[in-house]
Amino acid sequence: MPSYRLRVNGEARSVDVRDPDEPLLYVLRNHLRLTGAKFGCGLAQCGACTVLVDGQPTRSCTLPVSRVGSANVTTIEGVGSLEKPHPVQAAFIAEQAAQCGYCTNGMVMTSVALLKRKPDASLADAKAALAGNLCRCGTHHRILRAAMRAKANGKETKA
Repeated sequence: MPSYRLRVNGEARSVDVRDPDEPLLYVLRNHLRLTGAKFGCGLAQCGACTVLVDGQPTRSCTLPVSRVGSANVTTIEGVGSLEKPHPVQAAFIAEQAAQCGYCTNGMVMTSVALLKRKPDASLADAKAALAGNLCRCGTHHRILRAAMRAKANGKETKA
């Protein structure tokens, strides 16, 4: 059984998997018990499984674990905590941007990556970045407000 060394949420982890094509999502959820990323479509089209791989939003449902290599993988569990949420998580809470919560992981992870890459992101930037993340509950307007709130809060915390 092949063994893979992964760097997940800043920690070196080893996993034994039967199939090198096993999606990273399954490894995270089933082997490492990190269940924040969700299985939505299995086709990299909905965004529920989004994690950051070297800072880039990546659909973990189609990324084989064998292709992760030495990349840094960040899951929602590695972004913030209940005691100290990331500014994006705090903004999602303040804006009540989650209804069923299934898409929230992908929306938060995509927003975190956007604001790290472009701290002065505009609403148009947020719309473009989040266009591939689906929310069946229709809270996109709240999600976009949360991204803009997080941008403003990030500026306040840097001052």
